[in-house]
Amino acid sequence: MRQIIAIAVLSLLVQLVFPWWSLAVVSFAICCWRSPGAGRAFVYGFVGVGIVWLLYALMIQLRTDGVFVGRMSELLFKTNGGVLPVLVTTLVSGLVGGLAGVAGFFVRQASGNQIANRIS
Repeated sequence: MRQIIAIAVLSLLVQLVFPWWSLAVVSFAICCWRSPGAGRAFVYGFVGVGIVWLLYALMIQLRTDGVFVGRMSELLFKTNGGVLPVLVTTLVSGLVGGLAGVAGFFVRQASGNQIANRIS
């Protein structure tokens, strides 16, 4: 739970200054530093980043009274609903965060194996 909150807060703050893909760096670093397994690393990254982008999308939806998201839905999906772009945004960002988290876990695991091989 701490990792999810850390990923969410740090990715929110980092994206204020850096590009959108900086969320992957945050998820990678936190899951590399502290993650018990590959499955949990994916879930931590997916949920942490997904929550942030879900809130971003809902904020845009509410600020524009659904006009912007509705137009994007018509442009991309040929529908007039505002739900589909919000769900796709959340899913794609969650996948980016989750895969970055798994990559961070595997990098830590591989570097740990390298250190163990040098010692023995």
